[in-house]
Amino acid sequence: MIRCLIFIAVLAGIALGQIPGVRLIPIAEGWAKNQINAAIFRRNAVTSYKETQFVAFYDADSRVVVAKRRFGSDSWEIRNTGFKGEVKDAHNSISIAVDGRGLVHLTWDHHNSPLKYSRSTEPYGLEFEKPQPMAGTLENRVTYPEFHNLPDGRLLFLYRDGESGNGRLVMNSYSTKTGKWTRVQENLIDGEGKRSAYTQIAVGRNGWIHMSWVWRETPDVASNHDICYARSFDGGRTWTKSTGEPYRLPITSDNAEIAWKVPQNSELINQTSMAVDNSGRPSVATYWRDADSPVPQYRVVYLRDGRWRMSQVSDRKTPFSLSGGGTKRIPISRPQIAVDGRRVYVIFRDEERGNRPSVAVAEAIERGWRIVDLADNDLGMWEPSFDLNLWNRKKILDLFVQRVGQGDGERLEDLEPQMISILEWRPR
Repeated sequence: MIRCLIFIAVLAGIALGQIPGVRLIPIAEGWAKNQINAAIFRRNAVTSYKETQFVAFYDADSRVVVAKRRFGSDSWEIRNTGFKGEVKDAHNSISIAVDGRGLVHLTWDHHNSPLKYSRSTEPYGLEFEKPQPMAGTLENRVTYPEFHNLPDGRLLFLYRDGESGNGRLVMNSYSTKTGKWTRVQENLIDGEGKRSAYTQIAVGRNGWIHMSWVWRETPDVASNHDICYARSFDGGRTWTKSTGEPYRLPITSDNAEIAWKVPQNSELINQTSMAVDNSGRPSVATYWRDADSPVPQYRVVYLRDGRWRMSQVSDRKTPFSLSGGGTKRIPISRPQIAVDGRRVYVIFRDEERGNRPSVAVAEAIERGWRIVDLADNDLGMWEPSFDLNLWNRKKILDLFVQRVGQGDGERLEDLEPQMISILEWRPR
């Protein structure tokens, strides 16, 4: 068995580290000249329903490919959907979800452009209907579309309507009973024509929706500032602050709860990740630098006993600066976060660690962090994404991994198609 796993890892071009419970499951080669297949804002790159797992990616010819496998099998059924995307823009990623009836929902190729959405023709299917609208309005300037599963089988779909520095957040809901999408919020967070919010969402096991975001004042990433928070107990119709104070919608910079104050020009990154523990307490993973240091550090901002706190995850030594528009070539990835009881995991990539897939682990967030590498290979500009449904059910971390490039400001790297794999880790 050990020899078999080593052989599979060599085929996928990734050497596994010495961490117990790690194995690699190759899928197929995909486009790799930029981050489009490995951007953190894919919700989702990989997901599962019951005992079937699904992934989606662009192949070398810009085609949207969807694949599935049964858990316990390393064999994938792979299908070219017939859809294509503008892969030279790393914003135009693919997101998938599976609803409570097993239908696969797919969206792709967006950067301030008309909605492209489809769903499978049958449960667990890899054949898709013709592209169709959702709510039918506010679907001409879509960016950063993402799906989220609710415990009752419904889906949420969020996206930015507008452009960087001038956008608003739209939310739709899908009913498995009617098979239709309805508009929940057409302007949940409003930049008022002056700024835009870069959000992340986490759904607790009780169905509560937790949302955090940073504000960006202009298209320049250096203008990111402040980590804000809101939550909803009713599927996104009404929202409150962490104190229980109701929001008057839309949320704006004037009434937003600031969970952690971070000024502009602090290398604060946007669109990271959130998690919620079993007690419904949210945590936000991100990075920024302190005013007296040039080095950005990974951090977790978390709510405990009604008070927002911060834990510094990393002790990095290498400075860098975020500025300009478009997709940036950054020496570290944006982080993902997962929780298991009191234990917290922050997954990332850092040039200081050879661009390996790494994870920082805290037995309790107040006790400090240890960092380990899950594999030994340089993944280039990869950012982590994982099967959240599988994690929530079984506490198995299935990461979507691929070596990818990324030139600054949407430039490409001369990188041939690279193997896409699932890196599976069973923490002990």
